[in-house]
Amino acid sequence: MSEDLELMSNAIFDNRVPPTWTKKGFLSLKPLASWIEDCNARVDFLTSWITNGTPNVFWVSGFFFPQAFFTGTVQNYARANTIAVDKLAFDFVIRDEIDHTQITSKPESGCVVYGIFLEGCKWDYETHLLNDSTPKKLFVELPLLALIPKEERAVPDTGIYMTPVYKVLSRTGTLSTTGHSTNFVMWIELPSDRE
Repeated sequence: MSEDLELMSNAIFDNRVPPTWTKKGFLSLKPLASWIEDCNARVDFLTSWITNGTPNVFWVSGFFFPQAFFTGTVQNYARANTIAVDKLAFDFVIRDEIDHTQITSKPESGCVVYGIFLEGCKWDYETHLLNDSTPKKLFVELPLLALIPKEERAVPDTGIYMTPVYKVLSRTGTLSTTGHSTNFVMWIELPSDRE
């Protein structure tokens, strides 16, 4: 047995993702059993997209490189409206009145995503703002988020919390070519009444 096969065997026995899979697969901190479930869900999501056409709502957690998806969304809008891509920025709209399974049509522009999780806070469905987390509940899913490209959009001065979005909790990883983080996805503006 080769060293790689032995490392793979040991990892599978310990419910860890084998190192050879980690090098080629998506970034994840999950144990092997959960990683395989996640991998199957990703394959199902992409297979459905290929088979049934562009979905009405996107499971952003299922993307290998979500940064490219968001860049592509802005580029598609720029091409369709003959606007320079560097003049566009996303407007963020929380859709907490509906679940992703209830979306029946595509938005006119931009995209609607689900699968973003909040850490250390929660979304308050009554005030429609970020709020303190429920005791002993560290992670909660953010409601549907609509990302709508807007031309010459100014970031609001108040009423938002600039929230960093990462692929995984570790917040590590850098591209060897540019030095930018491979884990950081983007900043999103979430409504908040706190300073």
